[in-house]
Amino acid sequence: MTKSTIVATSRRFFKDLMFQKWQLLAVIAFLTIATGCSLAAPMLIGSAIDHISTGVANAVAAKTTFVISIHTMGTVALVLLAVYLLSALFNYFSQSILASVAQKMTLMLRKRISSKLNRLPLEFYDQHQTGDILSRVTSDLEKIADTLQEGLVQLFTATITIIGAFALMFMISPMLTLIALFSIFTSIIIATIVSEKTNRYYAANQKALGQLNANIEEAFTGNQVVMAFNLQNKMVSTNDRLNEKLAQTSAKAEFATYAINPLIRFVGTLGYIVIAIRGAFSVISGTITIGDIQALFQYVNQVSEPVTELAYTLNALQGAVASAERVYEIEDSLEELPDDQTVPKLTQIRGHVNFEHVHFGYDPDLPLMQDININVKAGSKVAVVGPTGAGKTTLINLMMRFYELQGGKITIDDVDIKTMKRSDLRSLFGMVLQDTWLFNGTVADNISYGRPDATIEQIQDAAKAARIAHMIDTLPEGYNTVLSGEQEVMSIGQKQLLTIARTILSDPSILILDEATSSVDTRTEEAIQQAMDSLMQGRTSFVIAHRLSTIKDADQILVMNHGTIIEQGTHESLLSANGFYADLYRSQFATKIN
Repeated sequence: MTKSTIVATSRRFFKDLMFQKWQLLAVIAFLTIATGCSLAAPMLIGSAIDHISTGVANAVAAKTTFVISIHTMGTVALVLLAVYLLSALFNYFSQSILASVAQKMTLMLRKRISSKLNRLPLEFYDQHQTGDILSRVTSDLEKIADTLQEGLVQLFTATITIIGAFALMFMISPMLTLIALFSIFTSIIIATIVSEKTNRYYAANQKALGQLNANIEEAFTGNQVVMAFNLQNKMVSTNDRLNEKLAQTSAKAEFATYAINPLIRFVGTLGYIVIAIRGAFSVISGTITIGDIQALFQYVNQVSEPVTELAYTLNALQGAVASAERVYEIEDSLEELPDDQTVPKLTQIRGHVNFEHVHFGYDPDLPLMQDININVKAGSKVAVVGPTGAGKTTLINLMMRFYELQGGKITIDDVDIKTMKRSDLRSLFGMVLQDTWLFNGTVADNISYGRPDATIEQIQDAAKAARIAHMIDTLPEGYNTVLSGEQEVMSIGQKQLLTIARTILSDPSILILDEATSSVDTRTEEAIQQAMDSLMQGRTSFVIAHRLSTIKDADQILVMNHGTIIEQGTHESLLSANGFYADLYRSQFATKIN
C-alpha cells in the first residue's frame, strides 16, 4: 500500500466509524474521567508522602513521636479508594460501549459486502479465488473488529494520559518535564520509523493469508480429484510453500511490531535515569518536595507505558487499515449496470429470441464473438454444439446478462434485454446445468428453490415428471430428508434429476439445458428425455450438447467454433452439407462402433 492509499483508506475507515460518533464521544468522555482519576492518584500519594515527611520533620524538631492515624491519613485513603473505583467503573463503561461499536462496524461492513457480492458480475468471480474472497469477508473483518475493540481504548487512553501527565509534570517541574519530553519525543521518532515498514508487512501478511485460504478451499472442494490423480503430495507441497510465505510475512510484521517495545523502553530508561539524578539534586536543594518527585516519577512511568501502547496501537491500526483496504477493494469493484426501474415486466412471453450483430470478449482487446446473428422462433428447440471452448456457455451467459455485450443487442419478443430488469429477465429462464448444485436443506426445499410457495402436491408432481419420485420415497424421511455435504444420500445422477425437477416446478418460459443428462445412465436418460420433451412443448429451449445423438430432433442446430457460429440448420441439412457438424457426428458415431 502506498502512502496515498493508506491515507485514503484511513479517511474512509474514519468516515464509517463516524456513523457511531455519539457512542465514540461517550467512550472518549468516560475514558477522560477514568484517565483523569488515574492521573489524580500520584498527586494524592505525593500529598500523603509530603504530609508524612512534614509530620516526621516536625516530630523530630519537637522531639515527639509522629503517629499515622485515621485522622491524619483517613481522608487521603478514602479519596484514593474512590479515585481507583471511579477509574475502574468508567473504564468498564468505555470498554463495553467500544465493544458494541466494533461489532456494529463489522456488521455494517459485512452487510455491505454481502449486498455488494450479490451485485457483482460473473466476471468478478472469474478473476478472484473463492478462498481469497472468503478470507476478506471473514478474517479481514475480524481483524478490524479486534483492532477497534482493543486498539481504540488504548489509543484514547494513551493520548489523554500523555497530555494530562505532561500538564501535571509541568506544574511540578518544568525542567524535569523537558527532560522527559525529549525522551518521549525520541521514542516517538523511533516508533514512526519502524511503523512505516509495519504497514507494508501487514498488507503482505493479509495477502498471503488470502492465498493460503484459497488453496485450502480448493484442496477441500477438489479432494476427490486430488486423490484420483495422486496429487496429494503436490497439494501438500503447495500448501507448505504458502504456509512458509505466510510465516515469513507474519514474522516480519510481528518483529516490526514487537521491536518497538525494547527500543522505546531503552530510550525511556535513559530518560528516567537522567530525571532521577536531576530530581535528587532538586530535592537536596529544596526546590522540590519528596512527594512531588515521587509523583513526577509515577507520571514518567504513566507516560512511558502509553507511548509504548500507542506505538503498538498505531501499528495494529495500520494492520486494520490493510485489512480494510482489502474489504474496500470488493466494495469498489465494478458492479452490474443498474436496471431501469421504470420498465414494466414482460407478460405472456412467447420466447422469440434474436441476436443482432452481437460482439463480445472477456478481454476487450481480444474479441471472442464478432457479428453473431441468430433468430430463434418462439417455441423452437435450439441445440448448440461445438468443441470445448467454442463459446457455447458464453452464448447462454450473454442471453441471461451475466456479461454485458460490447456491441449489438439481444432481444426477447422484440424487447432489448438491456432494458429489462435482470431479475425479470432471469425469471424467464429455467436452467439445468451439467454441474448440479444443491444446498443444505430438505429434498422438498431443494425442488421448490425457484418456487418457494409451491405446495407439496406440486413438488411431488415435478418429482414424478423428472422420474425421481420413487427414489425420494425410499429415503428415510421422504421429501423431508435433509441433504447436506456430511451425508451423501444421493448419487450424482440422482442429484441431477432433482435439479431437473426443480426446473420443471419453476415452469419457465425459456429452457436452458447444459448437458442435462450427462451424469445418468442410458435408460434414465431416455426417461428424462421424454420428461424434458414434454416440458419443452410450447417453450423455447436451448440445449448445449456434446452427444449429438440427443439433438437430432432439434428445430435448429447452431455449430460454434472459436466463438463464432460457423454452421446453422437442422440435423439432416447439416449432415448433407458435409461440413464441421458432419465431421463431429461421424467421429462420435465411429467411436461408438469401435
